[in-house]
Amino acid sequence: MIIIPVTTSSTRGKDILSGLRDRFQLADPACQQAVTGIINDIRQCGDEALIEYIRKFDAPGMSVNQLRVSDKEMHEAMVSADAALLDTLEIAIERIYAFHEREKEQSWMMTREDGAITGRLVHPVDSAGLYVPGGQGGKTPLVSSVLMNGIPAAIAGVKRRVMMTPPDEKGQINPALLVAAQEIGITEIYKAGSAWAIAALSYGTKTIAPVDVIVGPGNQYVTEAKRQVSGRVRIDMIAGPSEVLIIADETGEPSYIAADMLAQAEHDPQAYAMCITTSEELAGQIVVELETQLSKLSRAEIARKSLSERGVILVVKDLEEAIHLANEIAAEHLELMVREPFLWLTRIRHAGAIFLGRHTPEAAGDYLAGPNHVLPTMGTARFSSALGVETFIKKSSLIAYSSEALQGDSEHIQLLAQLEGLTAHANSVAIRTRKK
Repeated sequence: MIIIPVTTSSTRGKDILSGLRDRFQLADPACQQAVTGIINDIRQCGDEALIEYIRKFDAPGMSVNQLRVSDKEMHEAMVSADAALLDTLEIAIERIYAFHEREKEQSWMMTREDGAITGRLVHPVDSAGLYVPGGQGGKTPLVSSVLMNGIPAAIAGVKRRVMMTPPDEKGQINPALLVAAQEIGITEIYKAGSAWAIAALSYGTKTIAPVDVIVGPGNQYVTEAKRQVSGRVRIDMIAGPSEVLIIADETGEPSYIAADMLAQAEHDPQAYAMCITTSEELAGQIVVELETQLSKLSRAEIARKSLSERGVILVVKDLEEAIHLANEIAAEHLELMVREPFLWLTRIRHAGAIFLGRHTPEAAGDYLAGPNHVLPTMGTARFSSALGVETFIKKSSLIAYSSEALQGDSEHIQLLAQLEGLTAHANSVAIRTRKK
């Protein structure tokens, strides 16, 4: 049996919950050290180091002048594009745009009675690097990541959007990625992956100008590289393995629940596929369905390893307990497969994305629903949010005092400055307001 359902009151159940509450983890020391070396190589040697890493790990025959995807490659990808793919991209782009347009923020100002003006100016960053995993040598291109990363940046008004994705062994990029990029106006694309791509985006090389923001999913080397360059650039988040938590009562459909758990498990052996249910009978039915459906999957071995090591089915006494645990776990994806899902929605405080009802598989959110699929993992949904337009904007405060306003505030400002021992601060106000 790949998963053994347990109750939360059992010793095993308590141990599982303890692990889930504290599942945040950084890369192992060996990975951290390797990434530090890679970043230093790129900083010191630029294109020379970048192309050496690409030749060693991806495309042995690559040269520096092949780093950027050419106009010819872009054109050939569009000409050969499948009509069905173009239709699907059109729908996805429309939905993602419609959702993220609502996230736009406006600059604003307010004027006090004494004439002082305060406000906030909202501006996009100048440039953003969009990392897109190639997936098995380009055989499983994450087209959806192009859209989810690129569209919010476009809506924010980012002028330069740069895409990085690893090439296959022939130095080529999967055409579907190039088509998706062009459909949303991205034309600056480089053939580089892993930590060396992140380092190049952060520090720049002769060929690749540095960016202000780096976003996008990746393996532990990509994630660790983003962590190490954070501060020099903004990153979207430190992401861990993908995860889903399904809350189900006795009305849950076991085949649907199993299918959604497997949809997470096939991502990665480290992925978390979790279910909390009020029905012991349903828990057993889910296990049977997992075994049945698993044998039909193309990535069955990955999914089986994930379920065996990190799959969880917990039986609780009622939905109150289930919701309480969901908030403690703060999963990336949370599904409410219960009789009245909207009745419980206001009780959910911590989740990257929430999927309501039996007809809402998590995969809908991955591709076509509209909300972003780049979501906080490892419990960080307690304090962070999905990638969105805000990821690509910055805000500046605005202050403009009139003579009357400064005169009115002078005594209070000087008092606080003197209290903090900052006499020059106090004087900068006094010199403007003392009577001549």
